[in-house]
Amino acid sequence: MRITNNMLINNMVNHMGNNLSRMEKIQNRLATGKKIDVPSDDPVVAARALKLRTDVSRLQQYKRNTEDAMSWMEITESVLGDLTEIFQRTRELAVQGANGATTPEDTQKIEAEVRQLKHQAIQLGNATYAGRYIFSGFKTNTKLLNEDGSFAIDLSNAQRIVYEIGIGDDIHINVIGGDLFNNGGDAEEGSIGGLIQGFDRFIEALNIGDHQAISDLLDDIDHQMDNLIRIRADVGSRYNRLELTANRLDNNSFNFTKLMSINEDIDQAENIMLLKSEENVYKASLAGGARIIQPSLVDFLR
Repeated sequence: MRITNNMLINNMVNHMGNNLSRMEKIQNRLATGKKIDVPSDDPVVAARALKLRTDVSRLQQYKRNTEDAMSWMEITESVLGDLTEIFQRTRELAVQGANGATTPEDTQKIEAEVRQLKHQAIQLGNATYAGRYIFSGFKTNTKLLNEDGSFAIDLSNAQRIVYEIGIGDDIHINVIGGDLFNNGGDAEEGSIGGLIQGFDRFIEALNIGDHQAISDLLDDIDHQMDNLIRIRADVGSRYNRLELTANRLDNNSFNFTKLMSINEDIDQAENIMLLKSEENVYKASLAGGARIIQPSLVDFLR
């Protein structure tokens, strides 16, 4: 087979191009910090990268859901704490009002304070989180209670707001208004729940000076307190579960991010050595090419 100068030059140019392409690929890896630029570089790494990125994205969404749920429940717990203080104070006033030695002036003062406690309880019933009413079930854009304490909406205990905090792991975050203000029952629009009724009976008994009726209300106040304690315990247990879930999601997110880095990121030291090696190969091909191209027609005429 006859080897011509044209064949030598073409082969030289092809090999130099291949050397330059390999060096460029390594330079791109160093610039991006990733093993692949396009899926065709390594289909296995690309497929695993897509799976890991999907997992990390899902974990981040679960984490956002968990954080939002925790914020909602923190507001709920704060409101329940305030209601507990209201009923503790109401019980103290009931004990004072049940005393037959209480003067009419003292009774009027107690009544005025009880009215304010009732008003505060109604305001707490319409508490919001991020513009959403927390005790109104699915109807978070509608307040739970009217100014007189009657329910502004129909509400059943089935109206639970559920957050997805993991694969197959859901949790409801809200307290239903009827459960809180109607002793665990449903809320019917226009009706008055047992919690507000207790305030109304207390105020009426103070109005007429019926000390025995006030004394009888102590059991009802204790019953409302027991209901509050039950609800607070349930909220607390769900919040603890959310905290555990948040810690688990943080750990999983860290682990999956680490796996993603191992799968995609390059070894900088190794790639710098490869780049140096490819640079030497390319320089050698340039030097060799210079010797091939150097002869001209003049050289053969000498």
